[in-house]
Amino acid sequence: MSRKISSLAKPFQGRWRITSMELWDKAAIDLVEPGFLEFKSDNGAMSLIVVEAWLDGRYATRDGEPFAEFSWEGMDEGDQRCGRGWTKVAKDRTLEGRILFHQGDDSGFTCSPW
Repeated sequence: MSRKISSLAKPFQGRWRITSMELWDKAAIDLVEPGFLEFKSDNGAMSLIVVEAWLDGRYATRDGEPFAEFSWEGMDEGDQRCGRGWTKVAKDRTLEGRILFHQGDDSGFTCSPW
């Protein structure tokens, strides 16, 4: 049975290419494969540098605009890692937000539709 996607989640659905990050350059972001965030209803996936992770997303509005928050867990060079993040749709229809590693790095990012 497929779940209906909420109107708050719709702007984020699909795969988004990570185009820039504050802490890492493009070569690092795409080290293993092209860096991405992917939202599928209330879950998804993320890949950047050597991190492969699964997302648990929640959707709301902030200042009247769609907003997504997510926790993530996955692997970083064979070590289990987790964290959280958030994103919003920018005026140019890209995503901008932050990805935080539990007790570690914290970086802003931008994404464009895949």
